[in-house]
Amino acid sequence: MGAIYLIRHGQASFGAENYDALSDLGGEQARATGAELRKRGAVFSNVASGTLLRQRDTARHAGYEPVADPRWNEYDFTDVIEHHGDPSAGYGDKASFQRILDDALARWITFRGPSPAAEAWSDFTARVDDAFSDLAREANSGRSVAAFTSGGVIAAIAARALGSRDHIFVPLHRVSSNGGITKLISGRSGISLVSYNEHGHLDDGRLFSYR
Repeated sequence: MGAIYLIRHGQASFGAENYDALSDLGGEQARATGAELRKRGAVFSNVASGTLLRQRDTARHAGYEPVADPRWNEYDFTDVIEHHGDPSAGYGDKASFQRILDDALARWITFRGPSPAAEAWSDFTARVDDAFSDLAREANSGRSVAAFTSGGVIAAIAARALGSRDHIFVPLHRVSSNGGITKLISGRSGISLVSYNEHGHLDDGRLFSYR
């Protein structure tokens, strides 16, 4: 039986010119997550990440040198909001941003026909499933593997494992914490989700964040 660990990146720079860069807190979260993985004795035969800076730097701060693969990248939230939400609403804080994003994601998921967004929901989930299948194949031999990625990617994989992707993606995604650890196992019965968004290693009030 093999294990697949999915680790959400540390806090990005919300509201800054370069959102993709880890904040100072994000770097701390990544180091704490790496310490937690070592505490658990997790040894990975393969460590992947997306090509986004916040994903790759989280892996490096955690103590790993990942193999970058764009299939692990997050969806483009600005594009989804522009084409499926209300971009004129504006958001000055994280709470209002989350409300606007949730509404746009719900419309993105249920939209039928040629998508006005650069990437349709079906295209996003197809590439995520493809990346996960490749990583899980290695876990089939009893090894442990990991991917440093983003909340939407992890929520899509977890929702599929639970059998109701379109219906539970948004609520799962909404509670994804920076530096959270999700674990799936690969066995004779297939892929099973055993934990989602573990963040006890960050739950001291200072290191915990959603965005």
